[in-house]
Formats: sequence, C-alpha cells, structure tokens
Amino acid sequence: MKAPLKVVSMNDRAARDLRYIRETMERAGSFTAVPGWGGVVMGGTALLATFLTSRIESRDVWFVAWMLEAALAGAIGVLAMLRKTRIPATLIQGPGRKFTMSLFPALAGAVVLTGVLYQNRLFDLMPGVWLLLYGVAIMSGGTYSVKVVPLMGAGFMAIGTFALLVPWAWAQWCMAAGFGGLQIIFGTIIARRHGG
Repeated sequence: MKAPLKVVSMNDRAARDLRYIRETMERAGSFTAVPGWGGVVMGGTALLATFLTSRIESRDVWFVAWMLEAALAGAIGVLAMLRKTRIPATLIQGPGRKFTMSLFPALAGAVVLTGVLYQNRLFDLMPGVWLLLYGVAIMSGGTYSVKVVPLMGAGFMAIGTFALLVPWAWAQWCMAAGFGGLQIIFGTIIARRHGG
C-alpha cells in the first residue's frame, strides 16, 4: 500500500523559494573574510599593550607604544583577511570593496585627528577618539559583512563615548575593554560561526 502523496500549495512553495533566493543573495552580498582568529590575536596584543603602557609616566612614550600597537594590529588584521580569503582580489571586488571603502573614511579620520590631538598635547582624548572612530569604521564596514560585525562596532562606539567622559586612568581600561576584550569576544564568535 502506497503512502498518500503530500500536496504542497503553490503559495507555500513560492514562499520557500523566495526565502531560499533571499538568503542566497544575502550571503553573496556579504563580505565574510572578517578575520575571527586574527581579531582574537589583535585583542591579545591590545591587552598586552594596555598592561605595558598603564604604568608609563611619559605621555609621549605611551603614544609611541600605542602607535606601534596600531601598526601591529593593522598588519595582523590585513594578513588574517588575506589568509582567510586566499584570493587578494576578493578585498577589492564586490562586497570586499564595499567593506573596505566603508571602513577607510573613519580610519583615515582617526589618523588625522590623532595628529591634531598629538600636536595639541590632548592625550586624554585619544583613547575615546580611537575607540569611537574604530567603532564607526567597523560598524560602517559591517554593513557589508556578517551581522555580528556592526554589533561589534556599536560596542566600540559605546566604550569610546564612555572613555571620552572619564578620567585618564579609566580611559586606559576602556582601551583594554574595547581593543582587547571586544576584539577577543567578537573575534571568537566570528571564527566559530563564519570560519577562521
């Protein structure tokens, strides 16, 4: 005896097909080469930098140490993205290009503001400005990436805003919480959910 055939309505099938098409297009339009484990390593170097610089008396030495940390973290991030994509052209085409072009303006603004803040000896503002603009960059770039990336950017923006309102000593721990803690937490989430 044959089992009765299940009748599928045309509406149910159309809805299922549209859902499949929408999900496929979302995946094709997302930049998924955000480095999870690279973010974890970046967070680790930031925690180390915070530990090493928290006892430094000279603000100039502190500044140089964080500039070296920024260069190191940037190199780790780029190398991790290149390793994850395996095809460098992915970073300058399609969603990768949109991600990069959204990320760049806020980072360029941070570089310009850092120079102005240094020239005017406004070291107390640097942690908040760096965290805030890094968050803006990540949130903007995350528009073309997986959903967790803009959330990470919002976290950086919140910590950066807080860092602008608190004394210097607290702002140092905001750097640890953002560049260290958030990078490690979200890097782990990205690595586990989206590979590497």
